[in-house]
Amino acid sequence: MDLNSASTVVLQVLTQATSQDTAVLKPAEEQLKQWETQPGFYSVLLNIFTNHSLDVNVRWLAVLYFKNGIDRYWRRVAPHALSEEEKTSLRAGLITNFNEPVNQIATQISVLIAKVARVDCPRQWPELIPTLVESVKVQDDLQQHRALLTFYHVTKTLASKRLAADRKLFYDLTSSIYSFACSLWNHHTDTFLQQICTGDEAAAANSLERTLLSLKVLRKLTVHGFVEPHWNAEVMGFLHAVFERLKQFLECSRSIRAESICRDRLEKTIILFTKVLLDFLDQHPFSFTALIQRSLEFSVSYVFTEAGEGVVFEQFIVQCMNLIKMIVKNYAYKPSKNIEDSSPETLEAHKIKTAFFTYPTLMEICRRLVTHYFLLTKEELTMWEEDPESFTVEETGGDSWKYSLRPCTEVLFIDIFHEYNQTLTPVLLEMVHSLQGSTNMENTNAILIKDAVYNAVGLAAYELFDSVDFDQWFKNQLLAELQVSHDRYKPIRRRVIWLIGQWISVKFKSDLRPVLYEAIRNLLQDHDLVVNDFEFRTDQFLPYLESMFTLLFQLLQEVTQCDTKMHVLHVLSCVIERVNMQIRPYVGCLVQYLPLLWKQSEEHNMLRCAILTTLIHLVQ
Repeated sequence: MDLNSASTVVLQVLTQATSQDTAVLKPAEEQLKQWETQPGFYSVLLNIFTNHSLDVNVRWLAVLYFKNGIDRYWRRVAPHALSEEEKTSLRAGLITNFNEPVNQIATQISVLIAKVARVDCPRQWPELIPTLVESVKVQDDLQQHRALLTFYHVTKTLASKRLAADRKLFYDLTSSIYSFACSLWNHHTDTFLQQICTGDEAAAANSLERTLLSLKVLRKLTVHGFVEPHWNAEVMGFLHAVFERLKQFLECSRSIRAESICRDRLEKTIILFTKVLLDFLDQHPFSFTALIQRSLEFSVSYVFTEAGEGVVFEQFIVQCMNLIKMIVKNYAYKPSKNIEDSSPETLEAHKIKTAFFTYPTLMEICRRLVTHYFLLTKEELTMWEEDPESFTVEETGGDSWKYSLRPCTEVLFIDIFHEYNQTLTPVLLEMVHSLQGSTNMENTNAILIKDAVYNAVGLAAYELFDSVDFDQWFKNQLLAELQVSHDRYKPIRRRVIWLIGQWISVKFKSDLRPVLYEAIRNLLQDHDLVVNDFEFRTDQFLPYLESMFTLLFQLLQEVTQCDTKMHVLHVLSCVIERVNMQIRPYVGCLVQYLPLLWKQSEEHNMLRCAILTTLIHLVQ
């Protein structure tokens, strides 16, 4: 394909391919598909998307076709592979200048350069990294940003390669550029902090963007660029500096307006700092040993003391809790039962953990988790009142502990309680004893505290097996609380039935179950129950079968969300499976309803699976 004569034709077809008219669009797409394997086509595309005078949509499309071509035809072994001569020319053209004015196109160009680097760097493209290093030093703001953006995407891509030879190349690359990456990050960070102090928000926003990109580069180099990073003084120096920078950035957040463009970027940068620590701990637990003490002190201080007031935000709290959790649970830090079998590194880490988690520290963490983080918020209570289904679905949502605050706090509580149950059991039991007896209906906070403590007892059910006489507690306190009909007591009724669900498979006498079934039936009648799939003995349950089945079926018809219907169907399936033939007199209504539900669930495959499961049990 001759560049001069082809450029005009390709440009015309690309313009047609951006049309909304399918009569124009389809032939253009067909023509472009035919040209994909033509020599010189990608050189023409390069000329088009680097020509800033052309229409943005046409340039965008040219970049996408170029990027897709790299995936299909760049490797030597690919059918219709590009010639070495054309690839050499394209590589040179891609890094001639970093001055793309449109952000979205600049990102796509950075990504496609990284795709080429994955195949060719450093052997066929030794000049890429030196060119990027020089380009991020220039004074021009636009060129510096675009080069830094490309530097990040290239580093990210090379860090993801897993073959031994590729890992060795990345280690070599990291050792050659790590000092420069650290100085670059420090320079942009210091510039940002100075600009914030002088009140120059526009300039600070630009510097913060560069701080964020250079930190992303350092994250990849630090986590994936060393075999034993703890032997490298620069790496450990950077990781210790992360804590100081985090404190500076958190303090900065006090002076930045919530609606400022800086605010969003600042929070992203703070989260990225925590990701550096979490990734490093995940990949290099023994190298992280020197950071355990500082990580715990930092996280506990900001999340469980007054130090964090006014500066912490939800996602930061989640990240700090994940850091504590990963240190507490890390198998690398747990000695073997036979101490002689444990490595010195494991013993050292365990010693640091033990020294940190003293009784006062554990007690404060436990109390704050339960009486602060477990409390239902005003927003949650409002959502429960206005849309109880959405509230329940959100509260019980899948694998969300890493990302949202409530599941994260509960998982941290479970892990810490499991690890230090001998210390924390008396603390939790003292909380329970302080709540015995009736609760003042006018005291909303007291109700929420009771809900939170009961939540903790449910989460720690297995750890509390020998310490709680649950049968006595059920008879003397919990059963009575299920019968309190006051509207303000609704959170406690809901929590108590959930709590029983947690304990029933742990410790609950079978002769108490008829009383429990009676209570469940009453709650179902009052539409006051989050449905739990309790274990039950068939002979004890049969007297309640008709009423329970009828109420569950009514609930199935009334709820609207797919997740709720699935949950109710699951409970119905369990009941049908357990009582077997005894269900026959009551299932007519369900058999008639399921085809209608099948039609309504056309877009919900998981719900259709639940319907089929229920049908299988019915047929059997």
